[in-house]
Amino acid sequence: MRRLLGVLLVLGLALAQNDAANYRGLVLSTPYPELTVRAGETVNLSINLQNFRMPPAYLKLRVEGVPKGWTAALLGNGRVVRAVDLPPGGSEHLTLRVETPKGAKKGDYPMTVVAEGAGQTLRLPLVLSIGEVLPPSLKLEVELPILKGTPSTTFRYRVTLKNESDQDLLVGLLADAPQGFEVVFKPEFSSQEVTTLPVKAGETKNLDVEVSPPPRAKAGTYPIRVTAKAGEASASLELKAIVTGRPELTITSKNGSLSGRAYAGRATPLKLVIKNRGSASAKEVELSSFEPSGWEVKFDPKTVPEIAPGKEATVTAQIKPSSKAIAGDYMVTITAKPKNGTSESVDFRITVFTSTVWGVVGVGLVALALVVLVLAMVRFGRR
Repeated sequence: MRRLLGVLLVLGLALAQNDAANYRGLVLSTPYPELTVRAGETVNLSINLQNFRMPPAYLKLRVEGVPKGWTAALLGNGRVVRAVDLPPGGSEHLTLRVETPKGAKKGDYPMTVVAEGAGQTLRLPLVLSIGEVLPPSLKLEVELPILKGTPSTTFRYRVTLKNESDQDLLVGLLADAPQGFEVVFKPEFSSQEVTTLPVKAGETKNLDVEVSPPPRAKAGTYPIRVTAKAGEASASLELKAIVTGRPELTITSKNGSLSGRAYAGRATPLKLVIKNRGSASAKEVELSSFEPSGWEVKFDPKTVPEIAPGKEATVTAQIKPSSKAIAGDYMVTITAKPKNGTSESVDFRITVFTSTVWGVVGVGLVALALVVLVLAMVRFGRR
């Protein structure tokens, strides 16, 4: 039985398709023959004329029964038309523009589009009703309302804006964000920032909402409220930006300078201050250096366990120039690298002094030689 029903269904569809393919005649149609409109509104209705397997048809056009005070016109390519010429298999798409008076009362208002020619008269009845219409309505949706990143991250939310009313709207875009946060709206696939957006009745548009935190935003969850507003219609949604924070280190000496002194062949302490100006703790900060050949640099401590945001740690660098170093200025690079962030490097100018011991010894030898010479002269001069 089921098999027989299936065969009959297939045969019925084949016959229907065959009838449609063999149809002959002229057709005047519209997808929406009855519409509800507002008083004072101008509406555009799509009107279609088609020639199915008929000789060329020259058709005169008119609109009958237009209510008093109303205006109706048939447009083709933006111009008023009074006739069309349809070749076999041809079609024309027209627009019926109807302007309703502001004082029109509630009720049904019929009118008829007439196409006459080729021995035929085609009539298309229409009804426009003045009555209750949908109030302006907007809808906002977001794919991912919660995003996570650092203070340098630009949070991008893909938002969908829909006009759920039967009228075109000019929509204003607003954002309520924490202090220091910057919020911009961009249409999909565009770099242009917008604050208003035209949205046609029933249309949906995609937006990119870009949120930029301040550079030193503290770690935390920040709400951003986005609102679309057009007259009395509005829609809102809440986005969240989770800022994880990051450490930001600076290195200076205890007195704030980037220089120091040392003696050739001797270890000299240099007090360093490692400060965290970032929004997250710096974990396991390791100290390292790059110094001239033959030098030694040791840190105490070598690793700082943690530096909280806004806090600092003191480290002693024992700098020992080469014993063969000559007096002058040298550059030593000191680097602080946290386990959870980027490293910071600073160049310190180290002025090297040579030891004065051999100078003292030399002066002593010269003095001793002079004494010996004087004694010799005195002794031999007496003889």
